[in-house]
Parts: sequence; C-alpha cells; structure tokens
Amino acid sequence: MASRDGDRAVALSRQLARAHEELRRRIREIRTGLGHRRWDDEALLTHCLAFCDALTSHHQGEDDAMFSQLLRERPDLAPTIANLVEDHGLITSILSRVRELADRAAEPRGSTLAAIDRELDGLAAIMESHFRYEERTISAALDDGTPDSDWPDMVFGFGTT
Repeated sequence: MASRDGDRAVALSRQLARAHEELRRRIREIRTGLGHRRWDDEALLTHCLAFCDALTSHHQGEDDAMFSQLLRERPDLAPTIANLVEDHGLITSILSRVRELADRAAEPRGSTLAAIDRELDGLAAIMESHFRYEERTISAALDDGTPDSDWPDMVFGFGTT
C-alpha cells in the first residue's frame, strides 16, 4: 500500500521500535545505577517506579487499543496477540514484585536493592524476547497498512525521563 495511510503505518512501526528502545534504555540505566550505586536509594527507587509506570502504560495501550484495532483489521494475528498479552501478564507480575520491593526499600532498614536487581535482570531478559517477537510480528502488520485510529498516544506516549 503506497498511500498516505501506508506511509503512516510504516511510521507507526518505527515508533513501536523506538518506544521499545526507550524502555530498554531506561531499564539499562536503572540496572547500571543499581550496580554502580550511581544514585542514592531514593533517586534509584524513583527511577525504578517511573520505569514500571512507563512499561505498564505502554502495555496497557497495546492491550486496550492497538491490539484491538489489529484484531479488527487482521484476525489472523489472534494467536500472536494472545502470546503478547500473555507476556504482558508475566511482565505485570514482575513489575508488581519490583514495586513491592521498592516500597520495602523505601522503609527504614528496608534494603532490598539486591532483590530488585535480580527481578530487573529477569525482567530485562523477558522484555528483550517480548520486544523482538512483537517487532517481528506486529511491526509487519503495521507496515502492511493497518489503520492507527487513536491508539498511538496510548502506546507511544509514556514520556521521557
């Protein structure tokens, strides 16, 4: 499809990859901060919680809007989208544990930074696998000219820190 809509869809594919790269950058920054004690505990926990919120927002936008639109336009993607939604559930569980650990770390004598680091290691690995799969499968559908309706702000609009 060489139309304007097709050009817009290809741009959405690129935006998806850029959103994933931003999330990768954020988790690398937090993991580096943990490993090198680059920030004090409060700043580290603030960055960590902001990352959790950004990743949650991104996945909610995908689940609530982008995937719904894709399923209307491309019902053949149902198994792929089901896999991605399942991954989102797994990632949400890890993010919940990270948030709980961060809350405990904020308490006096609540040093749980090593546990947060371990959770983030696992999260980074799952995110990488998930993002690569999504970029291979969903980006191709976006590049084929799937209309975007109103979901891009929900998926790409998690901001920068």
